[in-house]
Amino acid sequence: SLTLGCGSWGGNSVSENVGVKHLINIKTVAERRENMLWFRAPEKVYIKKGCLPVALQELKTVMNKKKVFIVTDKFLYSNGYTKAITDKLDELGIKHTTFYDVAPDPSLASATEGAEAMRSFEPDCIIAVGGGSAMDAGKIMWVMYEHPEVNFLDMAMRFCDIRKRIYTFPKMGEKAYFIAVPTSAGTGSEVTPFAVITDQRTGVKYPLADYELLPKMAIVDADMMMDAPKGLTSASGIDAVTHALEAYASMMATDFTDGLALRSLKMIFEYLPRAYDNGPNDPVAREKMGNAATMAGMAFANAFLGVNHSMAHKLGAFHHLPHGVANAVILTEVMRYNAAEVPTKMGTFSQYQYPHALARYAELGRFAGCTGNTDEEVFENFIAKLEDLKEKIGIKKTIKDYGVDEKYFLETLDDMCEQAFNDQCTGANPRYPLMKEIKDIYLKCYYGK
Repeated sequence: SLTLGCGSWGGNSVSENVGVKHLINIKTVAERRENMLWFRAPEKVYIKKGCLPVALQELKTVMNKKKVFIVTDKFLYSNGYTKAITDKLDELGIKHTTFYDVAPDPSLASATEGAEAMRSFEPDCIIAVGGGSAMDAGKIMWVMYEHPEVNFLDMAMRFCDIRKRIYTFPKMGEKAYFIAVPTSAGTGSEVTPFAVITDQRTGVKYPLADYELLPKMAIVDADMMMDAPKGLTSASGIDAVTHALEAYASMMATDFTDGLALRSLKMIFEYLPRAYDNGPNDPVAREKMGNAATMAGMAFANAFLGVNHSMAHKLGAFHHLPHGVANAVILTEVMRYNAAEVPTKMGTFSQYQYPHALARYAELGRFAGCTGNTDEEVFENFIAKLEDLKEKIGIKKTIKDYGVDEKYFLETLDDMCEQAFNDQCTGANPRYPLMKEIKDIYLKCYYGK
């Protein structure tokens, strides 16, 4: 119409200075478009006990690589964990060097040092060997080696939706091919686009997340996991349990991630106690746990996690609890919290229509062999089964049992709540937490109910 122009009478608003063109009242209608979902994993994942040397053969025969840079930690290096790799590289006639100065919480300083070593060696392939720390450090070094110009804080910038982020990660894999070889069955870092790094000056942990950080190849060989000590077996195993549970309850879960989460959780219930009790002599349990942890990794690489991990990250940062243990002590409390049918606030994501975490947990429970007449009954039996698993693998009941000082815990509590609320993992949680609710969960898990 040429009568009313824009504005409230014309029933149409504009976001610019009004001019003559606005006499022509053009109506703008917002149309909702459904965004696509996705499933992404490394292009090659090799599994089976003894597969490592066979998979490495490709470096020569398929890719014709000349120089390999190995990233690991001091313990694994001095205990010969890299020997199988270096022996094979020698046999193939590929030059190699090893960087083994990675700390349990990899720091920005050691990643910078590793990237310097990479620049002088100029590898065309990087192999990260170890648990989450070595693989995370390897990923960061890879970015710094390929793109020394990138600003670290830009990469650490948070996002609501990984497909629509402000910062675009640089293209990876043009200088070096990245291979991840896990030595523990838990973190799943060999198939995920995540890396956590600590700024040693401030103690702040930065989670980086982008599919450019996805390794190009993962080699899951139980031979690398056979001699893992009991403490590592239980902590990394329960970490994988949390990955499967959170990926299944996540707002961003899809049919693809659901299958992986269900199957991996069932395998962990069956094989984790065996790997814990008699790991070095039970190759089947070790192999199954390796597979389960990688499958759970693929599930949460695409469905993401939840507030359990957000809170565990802060327990690790402030009180230095091992990551798996930090997840385990708050696990069942967070499940009860998420399972509320009428939450104060629910999470928001276009495909998540209403809160249904209880039904999701009950599905997991039934698949793991729990029974009951209602979802609530199955859920309670499932929680009992998880508590039983924790007991079998030597996980203590409360945060207090791990020697965290009460006075210091209460002093840091508000900081932890605020940082957990702001953690990247909170976004996909099926229930949108209030800080006072996070505080309440922390206190319940510190004292035990």
